Amino acid sequence: MAESEETTPETNEEVEAAAAPDEGASAETAAPAAAPTRRERNAAKRAAKAKPASGPRTLEERIAERAARRERNARQRRAYRAKQKEKRAAARTGAPAVEEQKAPEHGPGRPKVRQGIVVSDKADKTIVVRVDIARRHKRYHKILRSSITLHAHDETNNANTGDTVRVQECRPMSRTKRWRLLEVLERAR
Repeated sequence: MAESEETTPETNEEVEAAAAPDEGASAETAAPAAAPTRRERNAAKRAAKAKPASGPRTLEERIAERAARRERNARQRRAYRAKQKEKRAAARTGAPAVEEQKAPEHGPGRPKVRQGIVVSDKADKTIVVRVDIARRHKRYHKILRSSITLHAHDETNNANTGDTVRVQECRPMSRTKRWRLLEVLERAR
C-alpha cells in the first residue's frame, strides 16, 4: 500500500508530462519548446532527492548518514561563524576610537551608577537620594514617570538636601544602604 502511494505522484507527473507534448504538437497556438513550469521543476527536484526504497537500513548505514549530516551541519556552522567574526572585525576597525573607550554603564564587575536629588541628609553619614525615571510605555507610548529612593553612604556628610548627586552601587552597609556617594554634581541654591 505504501508503494502505491509513493508511485501515485510519479504517475500523475508522468501523465501530465505525457499529455503536454501531445497538446503542443497538435495545436499551433501552444508555445514551441516552452520552459518547464515551476511545479514541474519542483517535482523534478523532489524526484532527484528521493531515496530509492531499498527496505530497512542497517544500523551502520544509519550511523554513517547521521555522521555525514552532523559533519555537513558543523561545516555550515563554522562558515557562518567565520563570516560573523569577519563582520564584527570590520565593524570594529570602521568604528571611531572614542566609542571603543566608552564602557557600558553596567556589566559583570561594573557597579551601577545613578544620578538623583538628595531628599534627606538628617541621618549621620547617610543620605536619601530620589532617582526620577521617565520611560515610554512599550505598547501605548505614553511617558511614564516614576521615582525610587536610595539610601547612600556619605562618609564626610558632604551632601545637603536639594543637591544633585551621583551614587554608585556597593556592598551592603546596613539593612537599606547599598549605595555610596561618588560626587556632588550641583549644590542646592
